Amino acid sequence: MGIPVNFDSVSLDGILSDWVAALREFSVEAVVILGPDPFGGSEDRQVVAVHPPVVAEAAKALAESRDFGARWRDSDAPLVAWQTISRTDPEHSSRWRMLWLAHGYQTVVRVEFSLPAGRAFECFMFSPRELTDRAEAAALAWSALNIWPQVRRSIAVARSTLSPRERECLELAFQGLTARESSQRLLCSERTVNYHLANAMSKLKVDNKMAAIQRACWLGAI
Repeated sequence: MGIPVNFDSVSLDGILSDWVAALREFSVEAVVILGPDPFGGSEDRQVVAVHPPVVAEAAKALAESRDFGARWRDSDAPLVAWQTISRTDPEHSSRWRMLWLAHGYQTVVRVEFSLPAGRAFECFMFSPRELTDRAEAAALAWSALNIWPQVRRSIAVARSTLSPRERECLELAFQGLTARESSQRLLCSERTVNYHLANAMSKLKVDNKMAAIQRACWLGAI
């Protein structure tokens, strides 16, 4: 499992730091973002970002668990979850819960941002106290929804190896445009569009445009 991208991205880490600072009003002191492994199976997740860094190992344990994973989405569960992890039975508790409890956290609120083909980005907000009512959890979910577009753009820049032109060609293909239509939109030749699409497919380790679009979505690139 790779290093969280915010460890190498000053911009993304700054966004997360400011977000956690704002969430301290609700006693939230840690944020974790999980994303699909673009080259793995349907249940394989990666720690995309985590703040503060001291909880990185606990975040990794969460990503390696099956909690809130593919089966969660298959069950038609809500996209927002709130759990008081301190109330779980220690004898049957997941490793990630034990690690977060060891760091002093008691509550987690999760917000899911769905992606194509059953994948998702997942944002977890951890608090060292129990939330008193649903209104507090709702306020945290609203905060995640508000900041997510900015966070996702920063993740895409830090995580993707695609060039801006390659992303642009994939975005137009995602919208249903042919290479010829994309070339007209971009004021270039059809051959140039196909060249960028071929480069994108090579970087994403696939052999067709649809699979490239899916993996680019899983990376947050489009």
